[in-house]
Amino acid sequence: MVVPVEESSTLRNTVGFVVRQAVESGEPSTLHFVFPLSSRGAVGDEYDRANDLLERIELWVEEDRGDNGDLVSVETAVVGADEYLFSPGDYADAIAEYAEDRGVRRVVLDPEYRPTGATPLLPALEWEIKGTGLDVEEATVERETRRGRLVRRSGVGQFLLLFGLSAGFYLFLAGWSLTPYNLLTGAASAGAVAATLWHVSFTGAVDLRRLTVQFGRLCLYAVFLLWEIAKANIQIAYVVLHPSLPIDPKMVEFDADVWSTVPAATLANSITLTPGTLTVDVQRRHFTIHSLTPGAREDLLDGKLERAVRFVFYGRSAARRPSPSEREEVEE
Repeated sequence: MVVPVEESSTLRNTVGFVVRQAVESGEPSTLHFVFPLSSRGAVGDEYDRANDLLERIELWVEEDRGDNGDLVSVETAVVGADEYLFSPGDYADAIAEYAEDRGVRRVVLDPEYRPTGATPLLPALEWEIKGTGLDVEEATVERETRRGRLVRRSGVGQFLLLFGLSAGFYLFLAGWSLTPYNLLTGAASAGAVAATLWHVSFTGAVDLRRLTVQFGRLCLYAVFLLWEIAKANIQIAYVVLHPSLPIDPKMVEFDADVWSTVPAATLANSITLTPGTLTVDVQRRHFTIHSLTPGAREDLLDGKLERAVRFVFYGRSAARRPSPSEREEVEE
């Protein structure tokens, strides 16, 4: 059987499940553990991480099979490294190609298998693998209960900030009409939202000074982004209207110098909003971008957007850090 693997809370139990099934069958069998690794993993240490995990799995199999080494053998492989894996269908094709080459007809999936990070792929992946003609099943293992900190200690600052944001949004939808009815219903709605969500909406204490400074920077960033979008529109319009259509589409990968979720999301969305570039994938700090022209690539790797995002969230000193091209962290 073929077992696609990735770090997960149930991987160890999944390995034990397939080894136990192989031993109980009473027939010699080979367990194939494969790590689908997209070509975007060429930047960084993803390939080494995949091999480390596969070596760990070999040790787990040896431990679980005990004296049944003559019944259970193991093979490991990294698959898909020369292809760009993005959708569930891409992962299914890489797994199916490996299975076909080795004459294997059965695939067992770890119930927490998520090759792209936080996004669950299992239902779609299972359907895609079935479409290739392989038999597929989900390993029957116990899952760990996730006990994240949903409710946090909160103060009056969190409540008032959430109340103000909710009331402002309500009045925005009402066209800033400050009639007694809108003020009353807006206050009631904002109070209900704040009372319900003030314990879960913020990850830490509210620093009004820091938020005010960041909001001011964000306003400056919005003007800067609109200017970059306008310039990019003119450049792309020139390319589209040029008789020779001078495009040179390429995928570009780099590790962005941003250090938390909101700045990374802001940078990814800003890149997509700028004509000529499209954010295809983000994994932590690792960005995969489709660029349409050499000029769009040059602007992207010069790091103007990245520096502006760092300025918004981390201040002026962070904005002076090197660009992706200066850091030599680019893969084309």
